[in-house]
Order: sequence, then structure tokens, then C-alpha cells
Amino acid sequence: MGIAPKQFGLYAGLLLVGSGAGWATHSYLFNPANADQDSQRPSMATSVLRTATESAESAPRAQAKAYPPIDNPNFIAAAAEQVGPAVVRIDASRSVRGVSETLEHPFFKRFFTEELPIDPELPERLEQGTGSGFILSQDGQVMTNAHVVEGASTVTVTLNDGRTFEGKVIGTDPITDVAVVQITGDNLPTAPLGSTENLAAGQWAIAIGNPLGLDNTVTAGIISALGRTSSQVGISDKRVQFIQTDAAINPGNSGGPLLNAQGEVIGMNTAIRAGAQGLGFAIPIETAKRIGDQLFKDGEVQHPYLGIQMVNLNPEMRQRINDDEDIDFEIEAESGVMVIRVMEDTPAEAAGLQRGDVINKVNEVEVATATEVQAQVEASSIGKSLKVEVDRKGKPQVLEVKPTKMPNALQ
Repeated sequence: MGIAPKQFGLYAGLLLVGSGAGWATHSYLFNPANADQDSQRPSMATSVLRTATESAESAPRAQAKAYPPIDNPNFIAAAAEQVGPAVVRIDASRSVRGVSETLEHPFFKRFFTEELPIDPELPERLEQGTGSGFILSQDGQVMTNAHVVEGASTVTVTLNDGRTFEGKVIGTDPITDVAVVQITGDNLPTAPLGSTENLAAGQWAIAIGNPLGLDNTVTAGIISALGRTSSQVGISDKRVQFIQTDAAINPGNSGGPLLNAQGEVIGMNTAIRAGAQGLGFAIPIETAKRIGDQLFKDGEVQHPYLGIQMVNLNPEMRQRINDDEDIDFEIEAESGVMVIRVMEDTPAEAAGLQRGDVINKVNEVEVATATEVQAQVEASSIGKSLKVEVDRKGKPQVLEVKPTKMPNALQ
């Protein structure tokens, strides 16, 4: 019999499987989600009683990293002045068929929806959305979120100085929520790109965008966390590890830049969660730039795909699996990432991956969570062999998997 994840009360996501982002008028609004399994790994809680003197003498001293000093007390204003001209408002619209918003009201929907004609018979209506973006090059390459321009082939791009351009949507990637737009212009203002390599929680974060239609609004806060998984954020269909910030991000900020204290773009503001206060999320600039470059070059992004379903393994999970009479195998490993399903006609099946295998390494890099496995596969190349080391019934095996392009139906 197959493993039923509900038996274990766990989230098990298809590796590298995502559905398209829905049309959003401003930005994602997410309902609170249960913490993913990365946060359920057993803690190393200990109870050790010491005197204050013993603690001071025995506790290791943390080595503080050296960060560039901020000499300008008006650094936020300076950063906004430097990048603000390159931040744009993006107005997108698309035609849709369906029940009007009035009839979507629960009262009307309850009584009349079943009697409405089929979608093709309904008149088209125009849906409009507004978001933000920033200019990458002087010749008009613009980056934004995929959900800002979803369903639109052209958009209206408005600069801070009031100039308006018609923008062509070159490509969108729903899996990472990155999109690129081309406008025609010369010597356009550009946003300088930074790096997240030395980014740390507690550093300054500055957001610029068009929240609630209020152009070029600047907010500031700190980086409150790094490496938030898409499951933790509440959008498990995405393949991004997010920057978390408490700089105010509101509907309309989507696609705008997140800056460091030096006025460099370190991320692209993407998501807020419904009910959350002081929590916003941004795509690291390295990820956004890598995807954007592929979109400008090819018009699409090909994500490597294995075709497995996974669950994070810990001693408690191992025990529950081994105690379940409906499961026809036993797990000996106490940690790693367990394969609970291998999809048919996929690279994983062709390579011989099996249900019950516990993945310990991918591409010779140790992995402890499904997120880490996904990161290694994302960094691989389509059609090139990827080493996957597994524990199969207590015996180590090395399998050669050749990822293929993720099927369009799963994006």
C-alpha cells in the first residue's frame, strides 16, 4: 500500500513541482500556514545548571563579523535618492471570462451560480493589477514579480519622473515568481545590484515601491531572518528561500527592490502573509537575477525535475513509519530525506529510486531536509548526471539521475 502523509500529520511536497501563481491585483496575501518540517526537526534542548561565574568562564565567545560602517546618518534618504528613480510602477490588465465580481458574493453565488451559463457564454471583463519593479539596464530591462504581470503580454510602466512606457512582457517564471519586462528607452536610471553573501539578521533593510498605489513609498526596517523556505512562507509551490524583513511591505510593493544600507538591491519584495504584522518576504537578488537573465535570453526557464515525493526523516518519524502495519518496509536510518513516492515515467524512476530510500547526499553534498535536496537539484543541469546517495534498507547505494525539464503542467 502507498504511504499516506496524512497518517503522519506531515507535509510532503512533490520535489520541484509547482502550480502557476494566481492572478493578483497587487501582491500575494497568504493565510497563516503550519510550519514545515524543517522547523519540526528535534531540538537539542538541555538543562544545565551553572553558577554565573562558571558560565562566564566556560561559555565560548562569539566572533562578531565586521560590517561596513554607516557614516551617513541620512543613509536611508541617500539610498532612496540613489535607487528611487529606477523604481517603476507596473499596471497590468487582462481579459477574463467568468462570473462577475458581484455574483461572486456568497449571497448571489449560493442561489444563482448553478443557473449561470457556461464560461464561454459569459462576456469578457477586464481585471487590472498594480505592482512595482526596477530597471536593470539603461536600455530598459525591467524586473518584477510573475504574479504582477500574469496573463498580460503588455503592461504600462511608469517612472518616478512621470514618464510612461509600454512594456513588453518577455517572460515569466511562476516557480520562482520572477518576470522581466522590456521598455524602449535610452540612458534610463538603473538600480545597482548588491549581494546577499554577507547578509545577516539585524542588518538594515529598505523597501521602495508603490504600496496601495502610493508611488515611490520608502519604508525601512531590518533583515529579520534568512533562508525562509517557501513552505514556511505559505507558498509551497515556489522554489525560493526568502529573505524575511520587517520593513513595511503592502499590496503594490510586489516586484519592488529591497535595499541594504548602501543602497544596493539585495532582494525583490514578493510576499506578505495575511494576518501577519511586520513580516515581509523578498527573493534574494542572486536568484532573481539568474532567473531574469534566463528569461531575457530564452523567454522561459527550464527547471530540473526528478519526480519524487519526500518527507524529512527524524527518529520520531522513523518509529511511526516502522510501527505502521500498512507500510511494507522498515526504515533503519534515523535522519535524512525519505522518498515516499516515485512518480511514473520520471528521471527518478528511470534511475532506480525507490519508495523508502533515504537520501543522504545529492551531488556529493550532505542533505538533511527536502528543501536542501531541492536546492541541489535546482543547481543541477538538465540531462546531466546527478549523483544521489541513498540508504536502502541499511545499505548505501549511489544512483545516477538525469534531471529533465519540469513538465509544463506542473508549473
